[in-house]
Amino acid sequence: MTGRVLLSLALLALAGPAWAEMPETCRVAEPQIERVFPLQQVTRALAAKRLDILVLGAGSSLLPGPNGVKNSYPERLQIALAEQLPGVAVTVTSDVKARRTAAQMVKILLPALAVSKPALVVWQTGTVDAMQSIDTDQFKAALDSGIAIARSAGADVVLINAQYSPRTEPMIALGTYAEIMRWVALQQEVPIFDRFSIMKLWADLGTFDLYSATEKLDIAERVHDCIGRLLADLVIDAAKPDVPHADGGR
Repeated sequence: MTGRVLLSLALLALAGPAWAEMPETCRVAEPQIERVFPLQQVTRALAAKRLDILVLGAGSSLLPGPNGVKNSYPERLQIALAEQLPGVAVTVTSDVKARRTAAQMVKILLPALAVSKPALVVWQTGTVDAMQSIDTDQFKAALDSGIAIARSAGADVVLINAQYSPRTEPMIALGTYAEIMRWVALQQEVPIFDRFSIMKLWADLGTFDLYSATEKLDIAERVHDCIGRLLADLVIDAAKPDVPHADGGR
């Protein structure tokens, strides 16, 4: 069989046990995961048995406390991928700092890529831009620029939008910036991990009490664990050969 077929069969075989182990609290959000665009660089990296990922993010990629790094979603992503991809060396490097806009992250992206040389950039942004009411055209331009820079360095991109909070929803137009990110992802043909819609679903269903998430660290840790697990599934599925595009093409 060809290498592409072997890789596809291997990924399908891995998906079963990993799904069985996913907590029900995470699983209820699985229908929100859109797998419409392929991650071709990740496919090549998996075939070479080495997957390097750069997580570029702001404050909502972090958790406080002595175990904050270990329990935040970038670390949970690495653990989930390593569990599902035996024989593949998985390394997730984080460049995460609070209060950074998309444009500020674009400025440091090229040197960060030069250091980590990832096959995939997971780019979490939108929260700070919404809080600062950054011009939406400037926000979109920053996203387009960042995606172009990553691709020029030989990396795929997955976008992650803002986290949902019922406390801040009436005060900050997070949904507006989340929609811009969805539109950019569609135009640029990159997968988006719609964290905003996923967390809103959890809140609406009562899966997590997101009113208390800022006060109860255990809830925030469980949310990050689910995000890491679901994001790992998106990456693996999008790396399968011949992932269909949104229009049904190949």
